[in-house]
Amino acid sequence: MSPVIRPAEMSDAGALARIHADCFDGPWSAESFGGLLHRPGMLALVAKDAAETDLQSFILVQLAADESEIISLGTRPSARRSGLARALLSHAVAEAAHHGAKTMFLEVAEDNAAALALYRGCGFTLQARRKAYYERRGAPVDALVLRRALP
Repeated sequence: MSPVIRPAEMSDAGALARIHADCFDGPWSAESFGGLLHRPGMLALVAKDAAETDLQSFILVQLAADESEIISLGTRPSARRSGLARALLSHAVAEAAHHGAKTMFLEVAEDNAAALALYRGCGFTLQARRKAYYERRGAPVDALVLRRALP
């Protein structure tokens, strides 16, 4: 697989919303993504396999002073385990560090084993736990706040 990664553009808002809907309960609209892409300090990257025509993955990272936070990262189910999310995360870490961020944070549901494996494999460690932060099929799920120092 040969990933193609580039900055997200306003014209990508609809594709980002479709990917998000494939990945998460309570999907965000194209208008929501448009607002996020306009937000100062927002680093937004998209990715796809070079052989594909449609976008397959995205990452949104908010930069503020010397910190960064992953707002969302999603990959279409058909493109998972292909390395796109890892490549996006690697690019986002490098870009955030280039912009002066010294740390990167994120929050992930404790029951999201695939995401936890990705983040831990990329050097993120547990910083805090938010009890019953999410609800899955009527049951509470903790959110884990993960942190990574940037180069």
